[in-house]
Amino acid sequence: MKPKPFFPQPLNDHPQYVKDDNSGTVWHQCETRTLYADTDRSQVVYHANYLRYFEFGRTSLMRDAAYPYKEVEKNGYVYPIIKLEIDYYRPLYYDDAMWVYTRPSVMERVRIQFDYVITHQESGDIVCKGFTRHCAVNASGTPVEVDPKTVRMWEIFPKP
Repeated sequence: MKPKPFFPQPLNDHPQYVKDDNSGTVWHQCETRTLYADTDRSQVVYHANYLRYFEFGRTSLMRDAAYPYKEVEKNGYVYPIIKLEIDYYRPLYYDDAMWVYTRPSVMERVRIQFDYVITHQESGDIVCKGFTRHCAVNASGTPVEVDPKTVRMWEIFPKP
């Protein structure tokens, strides 16, 4: 199935953010390239490595929001993934440049969700879309409320 078009346009006063002209949603944008180690025998990026790109997008967003994940852990919180989903549309190959778009999408009392879109940088084609859902836990692994700084990050994420 073909994905809905994704038309990222720069967001005024926020150089690392874009607005999708199709849906009106705002996304954090970062770029990376595939490594040779990311590919499999068929010379395409191995499917599980897209989770690493999602993590790169998520941690880049948090770092740019002045709340790096290292600080989250220092404050006694951990956010393990409890659910994920990826829809693949086209492969990436060794040394392909890509854009990783990430946005905080759902926040509940003890859970948060990030949405992702990865596009081929040169063609603009959508490579995959997905999400990761996380549960807030303390150092002993007990579910707890989402920490106040993460709540604040959700609140200040740029709006369309």
